[in-house]
Amino acid sequence: MKGFSLVFSIFLGIILALHLSMNGKVGASIGNPRVGNALFWCIGALTAILIGLTGWQPNALSGLKGVNPWLLTAGVLGACLVFAIAWLLPDVGARAMFISLIAGQVLGGMIISHFGWLGSPVQRITPHNIIGAVVMLAGVALATYSK
Repeated sequence: MKGFSLVFSIFLGIILALHLSMNGKVGASIGNPRVGNALFWCIGALTAILIGLTGWQPNALSGLKGVNPWLLTAGVLGACLVFAIAWLLPDVGARAMFISLIAGQVLGGMIISHFGWLGSPVQRITPHNIIGAVVMLAGVALATYSK
């Protein structure tokens, strides 16, 4: 099952690259990435509501009172993240944007797992992980900035 999940994660990364590139293109096409991003989030919000309603049950939000309010700022982070990517993508290009994003996700994931933040299983950073991260960052430089 873990193998399927990892392959599916790669597929989702491809979909994310497509989604964010589409968002960037809309913003560039209308000459206003902020409005393009807002349009995407409105359509996404409606879709999320429809998906949520398909699994609605009585007291579906009753557990919300136990959620730390700062966790709900993930929506703000997501909106800002997608806006920033849509704004930068037409300038830096899809290759550099997504290679850099993946590197940031790997580094962020290493830190989150190292400390077990947000319920992640603890996986301590090892010297091998550090070497891998350095090699990855060198790969980012080679893949995005070499001529």
